[in-house]
Amino acid sequence: MWKNEEGVGGEMERGQEREREREQERWVEDRRSSSPRHSGPILPDEVAFVGQDVNFKGVITYSGTVRIDGVLDGEIHTDGGLLVGPKAVINAKVTAGAVVCHGHITGDIEATSQIVLCAPAVVEGSLTTPVLSMEEGVVFNGTLEMKSQAKVEVLRDTDTSPMNVAGRPAIRLAA
Repeated sequence: MWKNEEGVGGEMERGQEREREREQERWVEDRRSSSPRHSGPILPDEVAFVGQDVNFKGVITYSGTVRIDGVLDGEIHTDGGLLVGPKAVINAKVTAGAVVCHGHITGDIEATSQIVLCAPAVVEGSLTTPVLSMEEGVVFNGTLEMKSQAKVEVLRDTDTSPMNVAGRPAIRLAA
């Protein structure tokens, strides 16, 4: 009888773990979709997770997109995306392409693309970004600096043909 009760408890824990994984997958799929149900950037397919029970201290540098649900103390550097889950607590200087926050961030955030703050986010520090989106219910204590986005220019070739090899005008990002 005792083993049977242990088995039931173990099954409950595995069920909760599977439900947490499904919730993470739904959250990521929702962010990837282009439907108007959500605000924020469209995310790339590759996503890594830092789990809810993880405590990390140090500097993280990566490409792509990472979702953090645990506790992080240090720095985050990426040209990709940072997703901060609702139970995450981050004390860090963040530089990223795009930041979507549902949790608690204390520290300066610089995003080259955009910052999206979703309720119940709490953000304390300075924000530097060309685009900021903030839902009702978000707590933001700090400063905000809006920088202009990179502009797209069509370059003129010195060649007589206005098209490049691919048959399209050459495009360059300018600051």
